Amino acid sequence: MNETILIVDDEQNIIDLAQMYLEQEGYLVASATDGMSALQLIAETPPALVVLDLMLPRLDGWEVCRRVRADSDLPILMLTARSEDIDRIVGLELGADDYLTKPFHPRELVARVRAILRRAYRPAPTETSAAGLTIANLTIYPDRRIVHVDGVPVDLRMKEFDLLSALAGSKGIVFTREKLLDVVWGYDFAGETRTVDVHVAHLRHKLKGMHPTIETVWGVGYRLDYES
Repeated sequence: MNETILIVDDEQNIIDLAQMYLEQEGYLVASATDGMSALQLIAETPPALVVLDLMLPRLDGWEVCRRVRADSDLPILMLTARSEDIDRIVGLELGADDYLTKPFHPRELVARVRAILRRAYRPAPTETSAAGLTIANLTIYPDRRIVHVDGVPVDLRMKEFDLLSALAGSKGIVFTREKLLDVVWGYDFAGETRTVDVHVAHLRHKLKGMHPTIETVWGVGYRLDYES
């Protein structure tokens, strides 16, 4: 395994606990206690994933996430001690892949890290298929993880592509938010289904002009509307 996980938190006990559990699973662990130091470490020795606390000295987690996202798709798992939805939503809007609310069980942290890495660094196919799934003016190339709308490529992040593929792969089927969390994120997200809503909003914005559309089925979830 030997992937390096960077833990960024100003509470040393959190770093120590996370490090112990991650190292037991075979990961290497680096750490930083403020945002500026974290950015320096990321620039010098990019890790496989960053576990990023929001409330940090010198530079907060939101700004660290914003700066990282300006340059790369480095996976980010955010930590927040707050319970308000707005903190989690802002983190996701800035491009975080996932989040955990403190206090958390370290085994859940390990599960989240494993799931994010599995999707972020899945091996490239040995043969690239030119065939794509075409629905009206939308074409998805699963092997190359490319999406075209009206023949124009659209830049989607990892989770956005997986979410669109899940909806497109099941014609007209309504997915509950919980099911999408399981299919796309790969684990039970403890009921925090607002994550799905945020990513759907991103997709709708990026795929503006796409037919079919992502339809909200109120009280249930989402489906791809093939009739639109």
